Amino acid sequence: MNRKLIRPNMNEIKEKMGRGAASPNPGGNAMVLTPTPTMIQPDGAVTAVDPGAALAPQGLGSPRRKIAPPEQTNAESFYYLKQMQSKTPVVVVLQDDEKVRGVIEWYDKHCLKINRLKEPNLVVPKHNIKYIYKQEEEPRIRRKSSSKKEEVLPPDVDLPLYD
Repeated sequence: MNRKLIRPNMNEIKEKMGRGAASPNPGGNAMVLTPTPTMIQPDGAVTAVDPGAALAPQGLGSPRRKIAPPEQTNAESFYYLKQMQSKTPVVVVLQDDEKVRGVIEWYDKHCLKINRLKEPNLVVPKHNIKYIYKQEEEPRIRRKSSSKKEEVLPPDVDLPLYD
C-alpha cells in the first residue's frame, strides 16, 4: 500500500510565524495571532501539538503512561476533621492491641489528641496507632445462654423478700 506523506509548504509555516511575531496596532484593538506549536516526527511529518496536553515520557514503549497519584490525597485530614466536628466517639487501637476510647480533639502530622471521659486526655503518636474505628461500630459481646438451667433453691429455704 502506498501512502503519500503530506508535508506543509515551508513558506506557509514561515508566513504563519511572521504573523505571530507582528506587533499590534498602536490603537491596541488588533489581535496577535500566535502559531500553534508543531512537532516534527522522526519520519519528517509535522504535527500540531496541544500545549495543554500532558507530555508522555519517551522510550518506555507506551505512548501515554498513567500519571502517578499525588502523595497526599487529604483523605486522612478529611476523616479527622469530620470526626472532630461531629464529636464522634472513636476507638483507637494501638500497636500493642490496647484500646483507647474517646473523641478526637485535634491532630497534626505526627499525633492525635484524644479526649476521654473520667480519664486523662491522651496525645497518641500516629506511628503507634494500628487502626481507628467509630465506637458505634464496635462489635457487641453476646453472652451465651448457659446450657444448665438455673438452680432452683429447695422450698425449705426462706429468703427475705426485702432487706
